[in-house]
Amino acid sequence: MDSLIPLFPLDVVLFPGTPLPLHIFEPRYKEMIGECIAQHLPFGVIRAAAEQGMAEIGCTAEIVTVVKEYPDGRLDLVSEGRRRFELVRVNEERSFLRAEVLMIDDEPGAAPQEDAARAVQLHSEILSIAGAAQDLSAADTSSLSFYLAGSLPLDLDFKQKLLSLRSERERLTLLISYLETIIPNLRRAATARQKAGGNGHVH
Repeated sequence: MDSLIPLFPLDVVLFPGTPLPLHIFEPRYKEMIGECIAQHLPFGVIRAAAEQGMAEIGCTAEIVTVVKEYPDGRLDLVSEGRRRFELVRVNEERSFLRAEVLMIDDEPGAAPQEDAARAVQLHSEILSIAGAAQDLSAADTSSLSFYLAGSLPLDLDFKQKLLSLRSERERLTLLISYLETIIPNLRRAATARQKAGGNGHVH
């Protein structure tokens, strides 16, 4: 059991290794982030949705860069996901939430190479539909699923489910089936956009 870590409940799902830009403006979070910067401490990012409350699984974040400090104390910063944790008990003694957490590691065992290749292929298909590209050379193969899913604006319920799985094999299987489901819809939407953009115009 780790000692209390500061909690930042947000309507996002953060994965290990994924960057998270933040704009800090609330007084309690200015205080929290100020302490994290001064003491080189991570904080916990956990999904908090109005209707469901807080999720059980979150991810610690480390502050990588403070991009801008404003005269009124607001901050723009870039943090990055580090380790997953399970929420054990929330502590409300301070202005910001803190929590007792258990750190989570993956079960041993690598995912099949063909699954990794298929996931990368589907990911690049989605990027090409959107007219984007991404260099995957820096991806950590033990957490490829997080790297691929973290770079796409996917459904948050799906991302939360992915975050909770403790096997890369299971995560890649889930990611592949999810991407295979959404790609036809994305293609149709992109085609419709192209048609709408070309109506009545001489190019």
